[in-house]
Amino acid sequence: MTTKHRHNYKNLKIWSLGLDIVNDVFDVIGEFPSDEKFGLKSQLSRCSISIPSNIAEGSSRTDKSFSHFIDIALGSSFELETQLIIACNRKYLTIEKLNQIQEKIAEFQKMTMSFQNKL
Repeated sequence: MTTKHRHNYKNLKIWSLGLDIVNDVFDVIGEFPSDEKFGLKSQLSRCSISIPSNIAEGSSRTDKSFSHFIDIALGSSFELETQLIIACNRKYLTIEKLNQIQEKIAEFQKMTMSFQNKL
């Protein structure tokens, strides 16, 4: 029988960093052209929110199931990075801002993979 160990997601550094990334993304997309409202802007919003949301949702599950939710959060972080590169190529954000957010995403990915390996 699998013991159910719950993690307090609010105490997890990866969740907190995920929230920081969401805030950075929302700051950036606020400056996008209005015609991107239902395109790239919407995609960036949804996949950034997915990062801390999946950590929170998975934290109430078994470690095996939590690992699956962490996989989804990681996947969203790679998706987010790709979409930010596209936005930069479209001149919706500067290379400096892209680099700043990419550093946080890379830190999130490294910390999250390490955390997942310990589950």
